[in-house]
This record gives sequence, C-alpha cells and structure tokens, in this order.
Amino acid sequence: MNIRTTSNAVAKSGSLSHAAVTDISEALRRLLADAFCLYLKTKTFHWHMTGSHFRDYHLLLDEQADQVFAMTDVIAERSRKIGGNTLRSIGDISRRQRLRDNDDDALTPQKMLSELRDDNSLLTGYLRETHEICAEYNDVATTSLIEVWIDESERRTWFLAEATATS
Repeated sequence: MNIRTTSNAVAKSGSLSHAAVTDISEALRRLLADAFCLYLKTKTFHWHMTGSHFRDYHLLLDEQADQVFAMTDVIAERSRKIGGNTLRSIGDISRRQRLRDNDDDALTPQKMLSELRDDNSLLTGYLRETHEICAEYNDVATTSLIEVWIDESERRTWFLAEATATS
C-alpha cells in the first residue's frame, strides 16, 4: 500500500486524515496559547483589582479565570487524542499567542475590564476560526467543544461589557 492509499484508508475508517490532524492540532496550539494568555491576564487583573467595586470585580475575574483555565487541558488533550502535538513551554506559548500581554502596573479597574472584554471578544473570533477548520475536516468532537467555549466567551464578553458600560 502506498502512502496515499494508507492515508485514504485511514480517513475512510473514521479517523482524521494526516492533513486534518496537522491543521487542527496547529489551530488548537494557537488557541491554547491564547487561552493561557487570557487566563494569566485575567488572573493578574484579578490580583491587582482596586476600587469601590473591588469585591465584585475580584470575584468576577476569579470566576472567569477559572472558566478559561478549564479550557486549557481539554484543548491540549483534544490535540493529543487526534494524534497531534500541543504546546511544550512558555516560549512556545509566547510564539503562538495572538492576544497581547499587558505589563502595565498602573491600569485602572475600568481599563483592565475593558481590555479583558476586548480580549474575550478576540478569543471568540479565534474560536470561530478554529471551529471552521475543524468543521472543514468533519471533526465533530472538536467543533462540539468549541461551540460551548464560544458561548462561554460571549458570556464573559457580555459581563465585561456591562461592567464597563457608562450610563
């Protein structure tokens, strides 16, 4: 059997093709890097929250950080389940992340919440892009996971948008 025949046979058996594994696992690595970036930024802003709404914002960001962190293991394990690779180091994360870090130590609570709102909105877009890649290869297991994460990301964006809205 030549390589093309083997690849086609694997695809017909219900497994993902080599091209699918390559493309999906790369998309998942980028998504995982963004999730780690958003997790750490959310947790950092949680630690540095101040002001009259401290308790509410502190608790909100803790809840949101936990939700984002819960995605990370599932993303990495999904990539491994299909036969792909995942992230290996903080350097790997920094090379792949599309969301930007923020080391500013003088952010106001409103600026923190606004930045997280924007980052969650961007993450929703990245989730949709990854969903499209997975759907193209009929990877219904990964698309199903991503659909839940899109809903969660939209909810986080909504809560942060309401918290930053001016009356």
